[in-house]
Amino acid sequence: MITNWTTKLRYLPYKEWPDSQIKDIKQKIAQSHWRLGYHIQPTTGLLNDPNGFSYFNNQWHLFYQSFPYGSVHGLKNWTLLTSNDLVHWQDHGPLLLPGDKQDSHGTYSGSAINVDDKLFLMYTGNVRDKDWVRHPKQDGAWIDKNNQLTKITTPLIDQPREGFTDHFRDPQILKHDNKYYCLIGARRKDDTGHVLVYQAETVTGPWTYKTELKFTDQKMGYMVECPNLVFVDKKPILIFCPQGISQDVLKHDNIYPNAYIIGDSFDWDDFSFKNPSRIKNLDDGFDVYATEGFNAPDGRTLAISWIGLPDTTYPSDVEGWANCYSLVKELKIKDNQLYQIPVNENSSLLKQKITTDKISPQTKISGLIVNDEGLLTIKTDQAEELQISFDTNNGKIKVDRTKAGLLVAADHGTTRESIVDPGKIEFELYLDNTVFELYINQGQKVLTGRIFPKGQQFRLASKSVQLQKEQLEKIY
Repeated sequence: MITNWTTKLRYLPYKEWPDSQIKDIKQKIAQSHWRLGYHIQPTTGLLNDPNGFSYFNNQWHLFYQSFPYGSVHGLKNWTLLTSNDLVHWQDHGPLLLPGDKQDSHGTYSGSAINVDDKLFLMYTGNVRDKDWVRHPKQDGAWIDKNNQLTKITTPLIDQPREGFTDHFRDPQILKHDNKYYCLIGARRKDDTGHVLVYQAETVTGPWTYKTELKFTDQKMGYMVECPNLVFVDKKPILIFCPQGISQDVLKHDNIYPNAYIIGDSFDWDDFSFKNPSRIKNLDDGFDVYATEGFNAPDGRTLAISWIGLPDTTYPSDVEGWANCYSLVKELKIKDNQLYQIPVNENSSLLKQKITTDKISPQTKISGLIVNDEGLLTIKTDQAEELQISFDTNNGKIKVDRTKAGLLVAADHGTTRESIVDPGKIEFELYLDNTVFELYINQGQKVLTGRIFPKGQQFRLASKSVQLQKEQLEKIY
């Protein structure tokens, strides 16, 4: 396995890699006890931002940004997944490949939209010159009903707007009143983060600058990544990643937060939120970033998150793979607050009820805490434990992974807390070996994270918690 990842190696063209590199990683992965049973994970190498989440040709389409040759950020591609039920995904391998003049150093994040009988992809092309200066391009590509891809060789947007840096990426393409728009995350030269809006009559352009997205008067740190505008009950929701945002604006514990804002309505003329809410964390856990959502043709608003963080190493890195995705979630609004609920299709994973304290690595745990305090502990045969405590009097939920195995990002803390209204607390915990998703009060709050125990057998202990345990199917 490669341990000294030079820039040359990270950006080595795919055709120059020996077949043995992928073979060696697969052999290492085959011996791993950290792999997942029902969460999307990379075949090899690194997985990061979800891209192009869409419904096309009677199938759900989703891409994961990938560097297949190691668990590091290198020459990225988009790898295609398709599904009939949002749960079982077929991995078709890398489809949107880097290496052309408009994406010579990587196909970075973007989105997709149906246009007639094809799927249109809009993405950021990473281009570096001989002096290693970045020149970001916003590029396009078409996919037909046979999942055959054709790139548009001329960039849709060739360079950042005047006054902005080369941090200019992650286009989300939208259609409204027969016009196309895209939101792009950007960093101004004064080191402030913004979301720029471009427009076009057709998806292939020409694309022209329209305005900035107006969703807050507060400073959004030095860069806004992955801006994502969706609608629930006609209310706009902006999901985004404000890097460097002040703790006074958004209290957060992770190296970079994934946040959201809800508006009462949206003005498409000047791209402004009317009466926007305060900025809130999308997930109160450890490892969620780059969430991508879209308004699906069945009327639902769906989203999926990268369970991983930039500039963060994970224990599985030594095995040649890194990161995974959350379950697909449906977004709802109640009392002007965002709720995230695993889609109903996940019921197909239910296998059988568990009646003992010993649980499967793939388990759904449902619980209710009515009086005072409750405690749920997932223990391994190596004296490791993930602790979840509940305080109904103060409406507090605390997740502690301090002793849950090999530490991850310990300098950012090993506990996370979430607050709800005092009173009984309901929860659903989806455990998948080394990832957990904890949904509180039907998705009012969510806490997601990774754990890396040495133990391979799990046992459940609880105090003052009414529990139901169900084994889930292992599909990967």
